[in-house]
Amino acid sequence: MSEILTLALSKGRIYKDTLPLLAHAGIVPLEDPEKSRKLIIETTRPDVRLIIVRASDVPTYVQHGGADIGVAGKDVLMEHGGEGLYEPVDLEIAKCRLMTAGPVNAEPVQGRLRVATKFVNSTRRYYAEQGQQVDIIKLYGSMELAPLVGMADRIVDVVDTGNTLKANGLVPMELIAHISSRLVVSKASMKMKHDKVKEFITIIEQAVAKQ
Repeated sequence: MSEILTLALSKGRIYKDTLPLLAHAGIVPLEDPEKSRKLIIETTRPDVRLIIVRASDVPTYVQHGGADIGVAGKDVLMEHGGEGLYEPVDLEIAKCRLMTAGPVNAEPVQGRLRVATKFVNSTRRYYAEQGQQVDIIKLYGSMELAPLVGMADRIVDVVDTGNTLKANGLVPMELIAHISSRLVVSKASMKMKHDKVKEFITIIEQAVAKQ
């Protein structure tokens, strides 16, 4: 039997945007993860299977051998740190921006800035590069609420249209990074399954070039 490639994906926008690229490689899931409870999904290629995990867990599964390849947003990869991973292809999908944001007409902050975010590592790194010490408050969602209730002065989050910020009286401020989804590959799999992984990367590169 040929070696099986395991590809880690997360549900939602990244999954939907990745499907056409996989189809170019002749890989079509046999079930819809939005409707199925299965976490391992076979595809039309018997040598390729998908596993469905949380977006923030994709690089961890790839790093520790749970998957050979994954698709993850650059925001998630920046937060993870990229240890044990190659990042060979920018898929140019699920584009957004990682930004700081705060209240409209915010007054200058006296003392240390309080920043609410789930992107703790990226936020600390960004402000350190600005030579600024900040107090970081880790949240897992509804970041926009923190400045409204006086818990934080700023937030750091991914911004697409900016409509959620606007609806909550916030405005985007400083750009930290342009975000898109990337193909990530386990360094171990690149060594052990080199030909198969390289073939997959080449096909996906061709698919990206055509979109």
